[in-house]
Amino acid sequence: MGAAETDLEIVAAAPTFGYAPNVATTMHPTLPDPAPSPVELQVRRVRELFNERRYSEALEAGETLAREVPENRDVLYLIAQSLRFQGKIPQALATLERLERHHPGFSRLYQEQGHCHVVLKDAPRAIDAFLRGVNINPALPASWGMLEGLYRMTGNTANAATAAAHVATLKRLPPEVVQATGLFSDGDLAPAESITRAFLLRHGNHVEAMRLLARIAFKRDVLDDAELLLEAVLKLAPDYQAARLDYAAVLLERHRYQQAREQLEKLLAIEPENRQYRTLFATACVGLGDHQRAIVLYRDLLADSPGAADLHLSVAHSLKTLGQQEASIAAYRAAAAARPSFGDAYWSLANLKTYRFTDDEIARMQTEESAPTVALVDRYHLCFALGKAFEDRRDYEQSYRRYAQGNFLKRSESRYRPEFLEINTAKQRAVCTREFFARRGGYGVKDSAPIFIVGLPRAGSTLLEQILASHSRVEGTQELADVPRIVNELQGREPDMANPRYPGVLAEMSAEEFSRLGEKYLNETRVFRTDKPFFIDKMPNNFRHIGLIHLMLPNAKIIDARREPMACCFSNLKQLFANGQEFTYSIEDIARYYRTYLDLMTHWDEALPGRVLRVRHEDVVEDLEGNVRRMLEFCGLEFEAACVDFHKTERSVRTASSEQVRQPIFREGLDQWKHYEPWLGPLKDALGDAPVRYRSA
Repeated sequence: MGAAETDLEIVAAAPTFGYAPNVATTMHPTLPDPAPSPVELQVRRVRELFNERRYSEALEAGETLAREVPENRDVLYLIAQSLRFQGKIPQALATLERLERHHPGFSRLYQEQGHCHVVLKDAPRAIDAFLRGVNINPALPASWGMLEGLYRMTGNTANAATAAAHVATLKRLPPEVVQATGLFSDGDLAPAESITRAFLLRHGNHVEAMRLLARIAFKRDVLDDAELLLEAVLKLAPDYQAARLDYAAVLLERHRYQQAREQLEKLLAIEPENRQYRTLFATACVGLGDHQRAIVLYRDLLADSPGAADLHLSVAHSLKTLGQQEASIAAYRAAAAARPSFGDAYWSLANLKTYRFTDDEIARMQTEESAPTVALVDRYHLCFALGKAFEDRRDYEQSYRRYAQGNFLKRSESRYRPEFLEINTAKQRAVCTREFFARRGGYGVKDSAPIFIVGLPRAGSTLLEQILASHSRVEGTQELADVPRIVNELQGREPDMANPRYPGVLAEMSAEEFSRLGEKYLNETRVFRTDKPFFIDKMPNNFRHIGLIHLMLPNAKIIDARREPMACCFSNLKQLFANGQEFTYSIEDIARYYRTYLDLMTHWDEALPGRVLRVRHEDVVEDLEGNVRRMLEFCGLEFEAACVDFHKTERSVRTASSEQVRQPIFREGLDQWKHYEPWLGPLKDALGDAPVRYRSA
């Protein structure tokens, strides 16, 4: 019938199991609800008037409040409902159109549209509206009920039966689960979590409620909770395919690609043609570095859906990683053609660093970026792409304006707080002293295979990786998430970022525990390696965890990729990262991060003298061979000329510098930031003495 399959497909028959307190109650506790704001209190009052059927008063109060908060979702929804109940259908539909412009993912607005079209006796539009609602939120009993009636009225008995089945399923479910699922689908995570937890405490391990709690945790990026809950669900209901799919998605998000692929193989054995399973399986292949297979899988999917912009983008990313630039450009252009406002397609072209936009493409991007309906994520992608387009045309003022706008928009959705990093850095310096390490000599696994490249993004780490990975004995992998994952484990289940458990917990750990973590790291990274004796982990943020790395892997090599602060920070401000690196979207944040990095690296030099090799990007540009020899000697490797001719090495490169490291070094890149110097006074001020300290620290 065109509606999405309900997320509750098997729970009608699912038993309620005995409650195991170590599953749901040991998750991160629900945060206490904050005191309602004045606007929230007024919304409650409008809702009370509506529920008391005082529709004219509710409308008047809602319209008054809308003048103060014209884009508020709940205010507009209550106004539309009040208008419909007074028979003012055209006005209600106009309000719903306004609501849709601001909140297109709100399922109940489409349900309300459906009710309006029913009053107007417009069955086709009513059906379309109700379908849009249940595609977003399968837990809309009223919409399913209306769809059943409308389909019967229009003689569509098959779709009427399908709608009736959904109605029956929802009736068999506990009302709390239905209510919480509806709230979750509309993004109301706090009340959804509160209702779900309360239900589990009263009724035990109901698999659908547990799965819903896991989905809420996943949405909130509390991935350890989501993983634990879904493992428990699958023990109780091993045939629950939707839960297994959620479990695979969590494993992918945690970069556990091999485990995710194993779960997806189980699902594909049951439904080999399922597009969602096939797409995620291809994603797991990408995570494992198997780009050739991923491209085949994505293209198979595209054969059935040639207009799927996301699939074109995925193909392009893998082609770029493999160094097939012309083919990747064609695929990025296909993604933009499939969805003209697809900001990520344009930014990906810009992010090749070597691509030059045509006049028509720039005009198209400007038109799309200025459209009132363009999504925030597309808008900031387009801004960054336009920044690069104007930079390439030497229109630096216009370029800077676009980069600044993109950073402002991206920072507006970020929850990054620089003080948490600074608190953690202060604790690292207090705990991880020279005496601390001296008392723990001999700890960890003595394997010398890992070579860590740390520092800031855009500091030249990909260049150093490409140089070292050109050696016959060194495997280039990617930015591995294993050390950050171990840190999350050490933080514990309820981290207080203002008073973190890590790094203080390092002082409580035994030699055996550090050896276990070292073995864990080596075992979990093996999937990214071949038989070469050395491998690179270039996760830049690992500079924050050098003490932990030393205790786990005392023979690992650590290289600090450093770049002049103005050049490094501005290069970050020009870069839109696929995920993470939230400190790069404002001048203040990136400057504070750079200064904190200098502070911590100075500390590691004092606490672990000689443990880290510092390689400055400018020095590599000025004396490539000298610095290549210096790095190889530090890593205990014989000199190989291929490391100097690194740009000839064919390998997968996944970072923003992928095309740049396939070319010889050019000195012109060192001072590119100076084209923007008229607008970078605030960055200079925020960096303070960092331009001097970066050489001595």
